[in-house]
Amino acid sequence: METTTDLVQEPPVDPVALRIYVNGEWNEGRGAALVSANPSRPGETVAHGSEAIPSDVGAAMAAARSAARGWARTPMHERGAVLIRAAEHLEANTEAWGLELAREEGKTLAEGIGEVARAAQILRYYGNEGDRPVGEVFSSPRRGERILVARRPLGVVGVITPFNFPIAIPAWKIAPALVYGNTVVFKPASLVPLLAMRLVQALDAAGLPPGVLNLVFGPGELGNELLEHPELDGVTFTGSTRVGRAISGKAAQRGIPVQAELGGKNAAIVLADADLELAVEQVLSGAFRSSGQKCTATSRLILQEEIADEFLERLQARLRHWVVGDPVDPATHMGPVVSASAAEEIRVGIRTALDQGAKLVCGSTPDPAESEACQAAGSFLAPSVLEVPAGTMAEKNTAWREELFGPVLAVRRAADAQDAFDLANESEFGLSAAVFTQDTTLVLAAMDDLDVGILHINSESAGADPHVPFGGTKKSGYGPKEQGGAAREFFTHTTTVYLRGGIPA
Repeated sequence: METTTDLVQEPPVDPVALRIYVNGEWNEGRGAALVSANPSRPGETVAHGSEAIPSDVGAAMAAARSAARGWARTPMHERGAVLIRAAEHLEANTEAWGLELAREEGKTLAEGIGEVARAAQILRYYGNEGDRPVGEVFSSPRRGERILVARRPLGVVGVITPFNFPIAIPAWKIAPALVYGNTVVFKPASLVPLLAMRLVQALDAAGLPPGVLNLVFGPGELGNELLEHPELDGVTFTGSTRVGRAISGKAAQRGIPVQAELGGKNAAIVLADADLELAVEQVLSGAFRSSGQKCTATSRLILQEEIADEFLERLQARLRHWVVGDPVDPATHMGPVVSASAAEEIRVGIRTALDQGAKLVCGSTPDPAESEACQAAGSFLAPSVLEVPAGTMAEKNTAWREELFGPVLAVRRAADAQDAFDLANESEFGLSAAVFTQDTTLVLAAMDDLDVGILHINSESAGADPHVPFGGTKKSGYGPKEQGGAAREFFTHTTTVYLRGGIPA
């Protein structure tokens, strides 16, 4: 692996002023200072402002409730037109905002630009929802009657999002919420407020009426204000399993529907007949792009014994030329993780896994002082590959069991395909998996055996398209899935209408 601490010389950029957005107005927060720092350049501020306070949440909820009826009665084509105009605004700012994303969150510049473009794609997809069916008609057993099933918006929805996709995940929650007629109070992760503000700016510029979308920044306690507010009709959340369970519990006590996308411990399975060069490329990308900070990232690798040594040799050869460094440098493959504290948590996870018997195949040593120069420049980590030997304690190894949410790949060997599938299912999570094989019989077996919400065949475990359902099984999520037509199941409820005309039966 190549590690560079040379940072691209950029002209000084003044920090962006952060503002909250309530009832169509941009205002300074009145709470504690909020600073968005560049993880690759310690001391550099990307954006700054102040957090919201509880009364701001109350004002946002009141504005959302006041706007709810008018927005719900706005024709869906008009609601969709706002999303399409917002998509155009994102597209016009893709490069500038992609650079801001790379500076704020640590993705490479190409990934940052790609994420802004993906947010625009999501807005466009839901912007055309008015051209799709919005209800159903059933026959009635009674003469002169039809039964209609209509869709109505949920109401006022809370949107709580994580740091790792600071504009794409908010887009895939907010876009369907709005097009289906809901109003929104949005609380993004405090680590990445700037790109959240950019998304709201795009929707504001597109002509979204006041109160329909509101933005507040703040800590977890502010999220509790949102969850406990009497005007809240539903909440959609993406983040850690621990926080998601707490949110789901609070919402259940109030009878509020929840859509929660939580953790993943995703396995890539490489079987003996796989195209190894393709598999290495895809595993490398799935495990280490975005510094492994994806819920769908490949964090477990299961190799059939016959090809295990050769695969690991090829993977190590590729990693020798893997560049970790400044995310805005085009030569960089992987930037920093989101913060120094996140980097240290990952190092602790690696050290624990090694103490539990894992063997370091390649990557970082567990020494807290490793790469001192790199650490001085930011929150950088080398990609780490750890092999977990077979044995009674293998399934309890931290690297195999826990979501470290960083560039760490745990490896185990399997005797055959069925053994590999069993190992993949050896997790409380069931978000995504990838299988590499040329045998269609084994593909069908994987579809039957693997308990996951997303299954990739001969491609990396990470990745999702906006027109198909996204979400996991087991403890990877609660409630209806996201994206595609599945989003409608959360953001609307049905009204069954028995319609009888005035003509005698």
